[in-house]
Amino acid sequence: SRAEVRNLKKQVEILSSPEDAGFEIIGESEPMQAIFATVDKLKNTDANILILGENGTGKDLVARALYHQSPRSENLFVGIDVGSIPEQLFESGTLFLDEIGNLSLSMQAKLLTALEKRQITRLGATQPIPIDIRLICATNVNIHHLVAEGTFRQDLLYRINTIELHIPPLRERGNDVILLAEHFLSKYARKYKKDLKGINRDGKNKLHNYAWPGNVRELQHAIERAVILSESNWLRPEDFILRSVPLRDK
Repeated sequence: SRAEVRNLKKQVEILSSPEDAGFEIIGESEPMQAIFATVDKLKNTDANILILGENGTGKDLVARALYHQSPRSENLFVGIDVGSIPEQLFESGTLFLDEIGNLSLSMQAKLLTALEKRQITRLGATQPIPIDIRLICATNVNIHHLVAEGTFRQDLLYRINTIELHIPPLRERGNDVILLAEHFLSKYARKYKKDLKGINRDGKNKLHNYAWPGNVRELQHAIERAVILSESNWLRPEDFILRSVPLRDK
């Protein structure tokens, strides 16, 4: 219906931006509707957010959506993968901390101190400076399990998860698989100047029955590869090169 189309366009506008070079988050499934509704509720808040979800589900894009919808949207968005930075650089401060579950205990202590005191000390400096940030974190691990193991500080978890967002894996999103596949097909057909009419029925069945362990990122790559290699006007099952094992539970 036209109302559904308008709603979908609105969701795309909320959960994407010109700066985002990654994949878009699009969905009509109930779990994704809940995500869209929560993002909308948070648009005027400054609460710290913890985004949980498997690899490839779009945690970074949801973080950007929260940023673009926030009162801080005119300020910088700084994203850092905490697993890729040396400890001494942590004092430079962050806004979006990806893979927060990889943070060492010593770096966790530094982050907790910065959040509690609302100040940091720049590299090479001796005087602390006040900070005014809204922290968004993300991880693909069970961070509550890490707390139980003693490898993640519970007091830090309390600081970073005022609100928790659980991004559902693609296998739990029903027909969103086909919706996303058609979106990527249109995108890459334009990019590679291919005359493709769509995905045939057997192709859709194959996509729908696959469990997508790499989630939306894996689907995006599968569609791009199929578009590039296809010699037909329709994408067929044999155009999709997928892992042989993961299948969706019937």
